[in-house]
Amino acid sequence: MRKILVVGAGQSGLQLALGLQSHGYEVTLMSNRTSDEIRSGRVMSTQCMFHTALQHERDLQLNFWESQAPKIEGLGVSVAAPGSWGEGPAARAIDWVGKLDGYAQSVDQRVKMAGWMETFAQRGGQLVIHGAAVGDLDYFARAYDLVLVSAGKGELVQMFGRDASRSPYSEPQRALAVAYVHGLGPRPEHPDYYAVRCNLVPGVGELFVMPTLTLSGPADILFWEGIPGGPLDVFSGVKDPSEHLSLTLELMERYTPWEYARATKVELTDAGGTLAGRYAPTVRNPIGRLPGGGLVLGVADVVVANDPITGQGSNSAAKCAAAYLDSILEHGEKEFDESWMQATFDRYWNTAQHVTKWTNAMLAPPPEHILNLIGAAGQLQPVADRFANAFNDPADFENFFYEPEKTAAYLASVAGA
Repeated sequence: MRKILVVGAGQSGLQLALGLQSHGYEVTLMSNRTSDEIRSGRVMSTQCMFHTALQHERDLQLNFWESQAPKIEGLGVSVAAPGSWGEGPAARAIDWVGKLDGYAQSVDQRVKMAGWMETFAQRGGQLVIHGAAVGDLDYFARAYDLVLVSAGKGELVQMFGRDASRSPYSEPQRALAVAYVHGLGPRPEHPDYYAVRCNLVPGVGELFVMPTLTLSGPADILFWEGIPGGPLDVFSGVKDPSEHLSLTLELMERYTPWEYARATKVELTDAGGTLAGRYAPTVRNPIGRLPGGGLVLGVADVVVANDPITGQGSNSAAKCAAAYLDSILEHGEKEFDESWMQATFDRYWNTAQHVTKWTNAMLAPPPEHILNLIGAAGQLQPVADRFANAFNDPADFENFFYEPEKTAAYLASVAGA
């Protein structure tokens, strides 16, 4: 029986560990926290998983919360009229919602990761609670057929060198601030179904609002992405959760008053329901070299860390775990050597490259043809629907998003139809 070590218990590490376990591999999972510590801790992320990523969980029968989590049937975009907040609250220049072909869902990672970790242990997996260092991996690499590193922060990430050719940004492009809340009212445009709402404030940043399932039941995530140094970049010194929420709401009242209107009665889901930070989006080389000569393979955001502006983090993690699982199963009893590691990452990059290209484009000021596309979606429902569904399959943006000629041809074809 092949022995595999998975370091890191996030979406990708746990999904991969449980998948390998179900195929008879002897899997050790290393986490720096127990399930109880995860469950009682601070929120770790925002997340909204679209159909393809959810299907990877269903394929492994890990969709434990599907019946409880809100079913997100749409994705909407609102754009504040530039400069309209100078004298008072901002006004909307664009507002529409596209319908998803298959619903999306969000489950607080404290709920999911704690539950999956306990399932892994109940199914006989070896769970080690230990914050691994490079020296630990040097030792473990000799005892396992394969070591997978899915811990996206800390010392271990430094083993994987930055790929400058695929990483255009060396500094964080957004300051991030998250609050999980109860008591948010529905959007009046679609009170009968849930949608993720993307609110763009030109030159300032973005507010994302998404339904989720948390420790205390259905809730919503309020997520500001502020341009560094701008008016939204005010959360870094805030330690008090209630102060964090009041700041979130003040900014909503000024820059997205249409969202603030349904948030006047919200309260935090729990004392751990806020998060703030920033990081530079980075693609890294997938193979880490240990001091003793062993090799380890990086997983998901260890090797491809995109800004969350396009909501792809947990989706990419699920897709990476699925691609790696297939590569491991197909490889049989052969050695997991350097060429296999590179080929396995390349298989994932075939999907991930589209996410990275799109995300990096969304971090920059939009060119005129993109503004035209987003504006046209307000008049042409098929454009809104296609834009929404490209969150599930970002490769489709190649067909109508990046090049002005393709955008114009696509809009002309829809208008003509």
